[in-house]
Amino acid sequence: MASIAKVVVEIALDREFDYRIPPHLQSAIQVGSQVVVPFRSRELRGFVVGLADRSAFGDKLKDMAGVVGEKPLIPDPIMKLAYWIADYYCAPIEHAVRTVLPSAVRKKGARHRKQLFVALVKESDQSEDSLPVGQKQVIKTLQEHGAMTLSELKERAGCSDSPVRTLEKRGLVTIEASTVQRDPHAGMELLRTQPFGLMAEQQTALQTITNAMDRENPGTVLLHGVTGSGKTEVYLQAIQHALDLGKGAIVLVPEIALTPQTVDRFRSRFGECVAVLHSSLSDGERHDEWHRIRDGKARIAIGARSALFAPVENPGLIVVDEEHEPTYKQDESPRYNARDVAVMRGHLENCCIVLGSATPSLESFSNVKAGKYVLARMRQRVDDRSMPLMRVVDMRIEAEKEGRPHIFSAELVQGIYERLDAKEQVILFLNRRGFSSSLQCEHCGYVAECTACSVSTTYHKRAHKLLCHICGAEEKVPDCCPDCGDPDFKYAGMGTEKIEEVLEKLCPNARVARMDSDTMRKKDSYRTVLDKFKTGKIDILLGTQMIAKGLDFPNVTLVGVLYADMSLHVPDFRAGERTFQLLTQVAGRAGRGEKAGEVIVQAYTPHHPAIQAAQSLDFEGFCSQDLEFRRELAYPPFTHLLLLTFKGEVERDVMAAADGFFKRLEAVLPDSVMHSPPVPAPLVRAKGFWRYQIMLRSEHAVKMTKPVRHVQTAYSMPRGVSLIVDVDALSLL
Repeated sequence: MASIAKVVVEIALDREFDYRIPPHLQSAIQVGSQVVVPFRSRELRGFVVGLADRSAFGDKLKDMAGVVGEKPLIPDPIMKLAYWIADYYCAPIEHAVRTVLPSAVRKKGARHRKQLFVALVKESDQSEDSLPVGQKQVIKTLQEHGAMTLSELKERAGCSDSPVRTLEKRGLVTIEASTVQRDPHAGMELLRTQPFGLMAEQQTALQTITNAMDRENPGTVLLHGVTGSGKTEVYLQAIQHALDLGKGAIVLVPEIALTPQTVDRFRSRFGECVAVLHSSLSDGERHDEWHRIRDGKARIAIGARSALFAPVENPGLIVVDEEHEPTYKQDESPRYNARDVAVMRGHLENCCIVLGSATPSLESFSNVKAGKYVLARMRQRVDDRSMPLMRVVDMRIEAEKEGRPHIFSAELVQGIYERLDAKEQVILFLNRRGFSSSLQCEHCGYVAECTACSVSTTYHKRAHKLLCHICGAEEKVPDCCPDCGDPDFKYAGMGTEKIEEVLEKLCPNARVARMDSDTMRKKDSYRTVLDKFKTGKIDILLGTQMIAKGLDFPNVTLVGVLYADMSLHVPDFRAGERTFQLLTQVAGRAGRGEKAGEVIVQAYTPHHPAIQAAQSLDFEGFCSQDLEFRRELAYPPFTHLLLLTFKGEVERDVMAAADGFFKRLEAVLPDSVMHSPPVPAPLVRAKGFWRYQIMLRSEHAVKMTKPVRHVQTAYSMPRGVSLIVDVDALSLL
């Protein structure tokens, strides 16, 4: 039996520490166990990442102080995955270990909720005739309703603790502490559903997936299905196949907004076998759901990015729905992409991975072309429903007609009125919240900007404040121009708040709801609004990206996209791909029922290839064109992209740190790695920090990550400057 434990502590030092396992803990310590260890002058929590018989430090080791819990919290395959994440994404191992385990589970004080239950003692030989009135009432309540919690008993019997405790002493009742499950679905009753009959393309796709699951090395399947083609039903039946094989499943969705609808569909099919993990749950609910999975009570885990690390034993299938979504990329260390880590977990656990999307990422599509992934296609909507008709409106012509820019084109206004008259529903999409994008002085040209970021602030009318959408800072709206004193301000641009106000004037009798990060702040906000929309209590749903994908409402027959080309005007090589994906996804919300759907796209650059390809739903045409552009410039997917971002409050120090790091890095980089000297980031200042970047590109990530790690270890960063290492960066901002 091993006598040495290798431990990573909760401080990010990116190294393991050896501790001696005292005899009384020998049987309790395993890889993945959470332990308490002495560290310098205090005790810290950490995780056992390995066991050994000897240490290079000989007899100088300290004894570990204790073990937390009876079972290891991190299963061996997930511990291996944590090490891969730390290595591939250039992150401290402590960050990776912390990532694979929810804080609600690992933090001090995390425990199951206990409640006191009271029950009658059967066949008691004591007479109840001599009992006081209060005690008699307790007995009567328990006889009528059976065992219950102490708090419920006191409420029903109208008494305090005293008579119940007295009855316990007399042997007439028992009071026992019992674990209570904190259920995020409490009180929600769902009708159980049976598998639907599949169309030919769905059946072929399902067969492709189940064949992969039955192989010794399952691999990865890219399920490319148009919006409304029934991908979810294919997932459900593939998961049933995993359960039939005695295995579990994990389903990832990109947005919390999608989780309620997805969870409802999966719970309707599989019942209590489903556990949900996402950030809108309370800590207690996350703790209990995670333990339901670890204890085998739930075999299916559903949630956003972090649900990938759910302790599902022997997973047979991992589904990454809407695999192209950038929300699968974590924006703090370790900066992992859940889609790519899912493929690695599948490799480690011999599990089939299904990546599903109507608009696959160019990386995944390239992996199909290279023979690394298997492709399953679904080109038809279920029940042979037609794809929505998409019309692109040139807003330059609209502006010329009226002599000024308009928010709504005549076609879109007419379309909204027709749908409202027909008792049908409308979705309007604008990827910018707030009332107007900036506050400007027409006299001197002053624009209100955030003092901590190099961006203009956004005016929010309801709060009557200027907000920075980068750092969240708030400012009062000035009474006059701070530069010239002119009281007349112009509110330029628009956001969802302004659209909502205009809609209320255009359609005074319509029931309008807005979904953006300003309105969706409460825990159940998403579910409440989507339930109202589903039951027809909302006529027009207006929102940002959170309504653009995954939602299925059969009565939506019109989708309007405002400023469709907004995302094109970003200094990023992925701008065209993101615009194409967004337009195709949001268009897919229309016509999902028996009624035909229509999409009206408003743009000032209507002839851009991304908009034209989205209009004709030409995914392969867009891919071939964009991939050729990427190949010529050696951008992903033909290379890996690593972005080094230096940040600090003093610009001079940031520049010096970036220059010093670059000189050392350039000396050790292989010739095959493309690199450029430090430059200001496109968003040069954010949250009070100046930002400079170094970009590296290579066909092999390890040729960049090894030199970067080497220089990180040897180079002493100036005080006040930090470095962000982003492997496979999705954005240059």
